[in-house]
Amino acid sequence: MEDIESKDRDREREEIFSRTVRAGKRTYFFDVKSTIADEFYLTITESKRRFNNEQGKFFYEKHKLFLYKEDFEKFNNGLSDAIVFIQTGKAPDRPLSESEEAETPINLEINEKHTDISFEDLTSEPDDK
Repeated sequence: MEDIESKDRDREREEIFSRTVRAGKRTYFFDVKSTIADEFYLTITESKRRFNNEQGKFFYEKHKLFLYKEDFEKFNNGLSDAIVFIQTGKAPDRPLSESEEAETPINLEINEKHTDISFEDLTSEPDDK
């Protein structure tokens, strides 16, 4: 029984397709994997090489993102919009779908004036009453 469960877990992580993108100090891995139900999903891994001063050794810090095919279009639209904004400084003209509109927070007008706000010192002892 344990062998079957182990094989199922291995199959769940089976890589179907993989691409590696080296970008400076980071490496990105785009891995298509298959679930037990033979559904494909994408794993995006960011890997950064770091140095541990205490141990005097290098190690890799990894962050993973799992993206399922029912979210591909929304993810792609959001990523594309963000890239267009970074490149041009302007929000894309693409109209949002109904589901994107429902999930998008209301755009509030940005006030250019800054207000100084003072907070109590939260580390001090409360006044005796």
